[in-house]
Amino acid sequence: MATIIDGKAIAAKIRGEIAAETARLKEKGVTPGLAVVLVGEDPASKVYVSMKEKACADVGIFSDEYKLPVETGEAELLALIEKLNADDKIDGILVQLPLPKQINTDKILEAISPAKDADGFHPYNVGRLVIGKPTFQPCTPYGVMVMLKEAGVDLSGKEVVVVGRSNIVGKPVAFMCLQQNATVTLCHSKTRDLAGKVAQADVVIAAVGVPEMIKGSWIKEGAVVIDVGVNRVGEKKLVGDVEYAAAAERASAITPVPGGVGPMTITMLLYNTLESAKRRVK
Repeated sequence: MATIIDGKAIAAKIRGEIAAETARLKEKGVTPGLAVVLVGEDPASKVYVSMKEKACADVGIFSDEYKLPVETGEAELLALIEKLNADDKIDGILVQLPLPKQINTDKILEAISPAKDADGFHPYNVGRLVIGKPTFQPCTPYGVMVMLKEAGVDLSGKEVVVVGRSNIVGKPVAFMCLQQNATVTLCHSKTRDLAGKVAQADVVIAAVGVPEMIKGSWIKEGAVVIDVGVNRVGEKKLVGDVEYAAAAERASAITPVPGGVGPMTITMLLYNTLESAKRRVK
């Protein structure tokens, strides 16, 4: 039976370190600051934003929230980002996605200063990640890498299969694994014989957004499984992208859903904001 990789426990440990370092910065007269921008009333986005605010408060990071109506225009949002780029109190800027359809998401993400891009989505920061010289790394894949490290998984020489090719998780985590000397196969909805690809993996990272798409029987004996997916099935039940019970019978280590990768995402957002504040001090 697989060892559980406890995202809550790892996140709590790192948040403790962030709180201690934030306190030391405050003694030097610098308070790390995060601006969170929410456009519209998307229920999931509102929940995420309130979780981010609470997480900031818990570690001593100043957070400033901007709630804009759903009809907000692109020019108005760009003007706000320009103001935040110039604000010395703000070290990180996060625009909660998805944005309403009248706003071009790419244009907004590119308007955020790369030096305050706490989400790691700006093309400049993506480019630095690809060449192995990251400034800010996207929070969810960064969290995955920290979990692997904390679980004692050495990726060097390992076969890693990533299922899902999004710009938010799949592509960046593939590059991060490459930098750890893994051999990476990036799979997606058009991949032929996905089961065969997954069966060869020493480490499976599932980020495809389809409930239990990856069957437990596909997992190689002793493989490590990181399940990024969070899918609501019915009224209450949350499941990942991996068939958990069957996979846990074969894997050596596995992340649960919920309580696995989820808590790491906000933790790495706090980490990125702190790192930006430390650069401001320098």
